[in-house]
Amino acid sequence: MAYTAPLADYAFLLNEVLGYARLSEHDRFAEATPDMAEAILAEAGRMCADVLAPLQRAGDLHPARLEAGRVVTSPGFAEGYRAIAEGGWIGMAASPEHGGMGLPLTLQTAVNEMMSGACLALQLAPLMTQGQIEALEAHAPDEIKAMYLPRLISGEWAGTMNLTEPQAGSDVGALKTRAEDNGDGSFAITGQKIFISWADNDFTENVCHLVLARLPGAPAGTRGISLFLVPKILPDGSRNSLEVVSLEHKMGLHGSPTAVMQYTRATGWMIGEENRGLNAMFTMMNNARLGVGVEGLGAGEGAYQQALAYAQERRQGRSPLGSAGTGAIIDHADVRRMLTTMRAELYAARAITLATAMAADMARATGDAHWQARTALLTPIAKAHGTATGHRVAQEAIQVHGGMGFIEETGIAQYARDVRVTMIYEGTNGIQAMDLVGRKLADGGEAACRLLDEIASGAEAARHALPDLAEKAWNAAEALREATEYMVAEADPQARFAGAVPYLEGFALVLGAHYHLASALAEGGTGPRSALARFHLTRLLPAHAGLLEQARAGLDGLYALGPAELAP
Repeated sequence: MAYTAPLADYAFLLNEVLGYARLSEHDRFAEATPDMAEAILAEAGRMCADVLAPLQRAGDLHPARLEAGRVVTSPGFAEGYRAIAEGGWIGMAASPEHGGMGLPLTLQTAVNEMMSGACLALQLAPLMTQGQIEALEAHAPDEIKAMYLPRLISGEWAGTMNLTEPQAGSDVGALKTRAEDNGDGSFAITGQKIFISWADNDFTENVCHLVLARLPGAPAGTRGISLFLVPKILPDGSRNSLEVVSLEHKMGLHGSPTAVMQYTRATGWMIGEENRGLNAMFTMMNNARLGVGVEGLGAGEGAYQQALAYAQERRQGRSPLGSAGTGAIIDHADVRRMLTTMRAELYAARAITLATAMAADMARATGDAHWQARTALLTPIAKAHGTATGHRVAQEAIQVHGGMGFIEETGIAQYARDVRVTMIYEGTNGIQAMDLVGRKLADGGEAACRLLDEIASGAEAARHALPDLAEKAWNAAEALREATEYMVAEADPQARFAGAVPYLEGFALVLGAHYHLASALAEGGTGPRSALARFHLTRLLPAHAGLLEQARAGLDGLYALGPAELAP
């Protein structure tokens, strides 16, 4: 399927809105100049368009399958993975000490979006490995780093994470997988894990699993969990005692194998401190949460591009634009509304995910607590809003196709089926929202208010050139500030959680408007980005008022209907 990387958006957002050049002012990213970034993204865009995009339908029509205990991947996926690995795209942000490029996470985030738009099912494989690389860099002993990181970074080996068990979904503390000390520095891991993305493949020599397990006598709950690296192939070349029991039959992402894994006294090595495995795993999970937000965004972009192409080709009825129209359905007001909404939402979500990655890079480059807090605040927003945007856009793309959208041969329904899980895995969007109003506002809302001050300042800066849009952005920021103050002051966590999802969506809507306004200002108030900003702030931003009103409603009426009353 055709795909074109949104390189112009990346260049404009990074250089004109987000201040990407600041990164190269620091020693860590001195070589990652804007010119280098442009060249890297252009090369990645070509790979995605030429190599990965043609694999999109193959993954859906010819799912990964299990044969004799080994996963056989979709046609062309092995070649696609080799292109990703040989291009160095897996280890972009990894340390040069072990073969990585040492590039900013910002560039890796953009490339991950491109790969997701081209072929989401295959992109999930390098995403899992990238998360494992970051976790090992931060927490593994030196001998593990030396053995595993170069091979993970090169793509010779692949990585996964194993959290979920049949009885322990989002409640990770309920896991039962156990680890016993072998007395030689290794541990015997026994248990079953489910929902393991890319648990096996037929294109890497080894698959390395990060597994959460509990040592004998460990405290109950999350405080008694340790993390272990459990490879399929052991350092001596022998096969470890683990197996793929089965593959799930899923709604979408057919090309991405999701497995049930069984460990029977499999050999593993502890990563991080005893009973603090969840802390180490969160390094990987936070990386993956931003990555999954970008997966949603990328899938939405792919769906949008196909819908736009279809709307320009499909002719039906008379054009309301007369001789000025094209004669295609894109001339009709409702179709134009859908397409422009998709474009505006994707642009805002792209700005948010890039801003999150930029904050993480600034935190690494400077060690500044402000940037660390900014990264923590934005991560759940980027994950939840990016995936929700991708889901909405994919659904709307089907609508643009009309009846043909319901026909599988067009391929548009695949985007909707594939993207749906991104709102669920790596922490459901509801959990992301609860994290936002819980942990991320636990500083009394300081990090949120600093960001709100920037939004308000951006509105003030635009008052002369774009007074009407500036006023809308400023008023929205004040409404968000009031909702934030409510969340900080509300002592009952359940009352905060009741409004967490609309609060997060309202926050994202206001933040997206901020980036749209900044784009319009940078463009001089005229041009396509300014027109897109006007559409967003005039037609989409007003929804923030209803969302934030819901956020402040607390528990009022939420439990008025019990199970009996909810039954039909």
